[in-house]
Amino acid sequence: MKLALAALIAFTLPAFAADPPAQILSVAVFDFESKDEAIRDLGPKVASLINVRLSVDPNLITVERAELEKLLSEQELGLSGTVNPETAAKVGHLTGAKIFVTGRVFTVGKETMVVAKVIGTETSRVYGEVVRGAAGGGAIADMAAEMAMRLAKLIRTKGDTLVAKVEKVDDRMARLTKQYEGKKFPVVSVSIPERHIGSPTIDPAGQTEVSFILEKLGATVLDSKDAAGKRDVEITGEAFSEFGMRKGNLVSCKARVELKAIDNATGRVIFIDRETTIAVDLSEHLAGKTAIQQAAAKLTERMLPKLVVK
Repeated sequence: MKLALAALIAFTLPAFAADPPAQILSVAVFDFESKDEAIRDLGPKVASLINVRLSVDPNLITVERAELEKLLSEQELGLSGTVNPETAAKVGHLTGAKIFVTGRVFTVGKETMVVAKVIGTETSRVYGEVVRGAAGGGAIADMAAEMAMRLAKLIRTKGDTLVAKVEKVDDRMARLTKQYEGKKFPVVSVSIPERHIGSPTIDPAGQTEVSFILEKLGATVLDSKDAAGKRDVEITGEAFSEFGMRKGNLVSCKARVELKAIDNATGRVIFIDRETTIAVDLSEHLAGKTAIQQAAAKLTERMLPKLVVK
């Protein structure tokens, strides 16, 4: 499935910056619930205002709301405050967001309350913030601005508990090697064509990553052109990456990788999945490659148990 990929990023770094920041967090802001009749239209407005405010934070990438709505509607999920830790991981795979912001707007007596919930899609940790204002919608812009400021601070200070610790490539391979020590893998071929929207792609990063991990674990990886009749499992897929936004020296790109493994003896699909990730780097192509590489690595790790020869 081809998706229009988009991500927003805003940074204010000096021209001589040499490396991207260590922790750039991707955030998706869902519509806030507002069931009270007098303020029924305030929920989406609050979410939009918060999204705009967060999008200019140098440490955050905000998923474009139009793209977010499209992705979720395709999966028959709504942009509402009902998103919870149980559904966060699933929606996180679709959007590439590591943190969700959702909440409610309601009235209590003479006050309007905006309650926000921050959910880590990888850790299921949840934090909350509350902003109070006068009844009605007159002060809603100021309330949304205050809420965005509080949320940005919360995300910065609690980021290490909202987002899973980033594992280095060497550490991941050491862990997988230990986990699959003594296991036997089939002979495989890997073909994952990819493209960066708007420009040609050389040396597919997703295919390279999948092949690299499998070879390191002892699997025999054949060139797909010469593998017919020799392979046990055929691994195929597609990978897309696209420019998000540039400001200062940094660029964000979002990527989606789809992967499928077929048992040649039976024709049975033994694994099929997809992953969406966002990466930041000093050049567009490096960011796109990194996003695809990260998605391919996550998919490969989920595929490995299906490949082990019993």
